[in-house]
Amino acid sequence: MTIRFGPRDIVYPSTELGELRDSSPLLDDPAALRARMEEDGYLLLRGLLDRDAVLNARQAILEHMDEQAALTPGRPVLEGAMPQGGRTVPMMGRRGVTHAPAVRAVLEAEALFDFYRAYFDRPALTFDYKWLRGVGNEEYTGAHYDVVYMGRGSDHLHTCWVPLGDISVEQGTLAICVGSHNAPGFARLRETYGRVDVDRDRIEGWFSQDPMELSERYGGQWKTAEFRAGDVITFGMYAMHASTTNLTDRFRLSCDIRFQPADEPVDERWVGENPIGHYTLHEDPGTIVRMADARAAWGV
Repeated sequence: MTIRFGPRDIVYPSTELGELRDSSPLLDDPAALRARMEEDGYLLLRGLLDRDAVLNARQAILEHMDEQAALTPGRPVLEGAMPQGGRTVPMMGRRGVTHAPAVRAVLEAEALFDFYRAYFDRPALTFDYKWLRGVGNEEYTGAHYDVVYMGRGSDHLHTCWVPLGDISVEQGTLAICVGSHNAPGFARLRETYGRVDVDRDRIEGWFSQDPMELSERYGGQWKTAEFRAGDVITFGMYAMHASTTNLTDRFRLSCDIRFQPADEPVDERWVGENPIGHYTLHEDPGTIVRMADARAAWGV
C-alpha cells in the first residue's frame, strides 16, 4: 500500500518503512524486555490494555469533541469524522477530558503501572500532564527525540504511545527509526540535538519534517504497524520517532503518556495539579531559534 510519510509517498511495508516487532510474548520476562529495548529502542506490546476500556475512553473523547462542534454533523460520533476544512480541539493537558473517568482508566491503567514496575524493577510514576491528540486529515508529526521536551528529570523516562481505537497506517501511526537510540551514525545527533531543551534554549522541537532524511543520512530503518485498541508502544527519550500522515477523513485519536521510576528526579513542567508545560510556547514566535539554523550550527 502507498502511504505518506512526511512529504513523501512511500510503500508500506518496504525496506524504507518496515513493520514493528511485537514484544508482547516477552511480557513475563522483564530481563528479556530490557534486552529487547536495548536492541530495538522500543517495545510494541499488543493487547496490554483492556480493549473495551480503550473503546470506552475513545467514546468519551469523541463525545467531548462533538460538544465542541469538531465532528462532521450527521455522521456517527464514534466514526470521529472530520468536517471539511477541519477544526482543532485542544486536548493536550486539558484535565477536563484527559482526566475524565473513562479516559483516566486507560491512561493510568493498573496494567501500565504493573508493566513499568516490572520493567524498571521498582515502583513507577506517571506524569499528570497527558498529551492527548486528535490528528486530522493531512496532519502528521515530524521526526524528533522526546528528550528535548522533557529531559530535566529521570534518565529512565519512557514514552508510552496509546492508540485510542483501531488505527491503520494511512490514518497516521507512530513510526520508530530503529537504531537511532544507540547506533554510531546517530552519535552526533545525540550530542547536539539530543542535548537541547526547547524551553531553556528557546528552540523548535522537531529535528526534521522529512523523517526519511534521517535514515538516508544517518542510518537506521523506519518501522511502523497497524494498531488495535489495547496495543501500546513504549520507548526511551533517544528513539527518533514520527508519524505517518493521516490520509483519511477521520481523526486519529492517541495519547502520549510518560512513565519513570518513582524514586528518580521528575521534570517539574509535567507534574502537579496544573503543570506549567512548555512556557516558551506563549512567547513571540519570532524569538524562537529555527531548527534549520541550529542544524547548520551543529553541522548536522
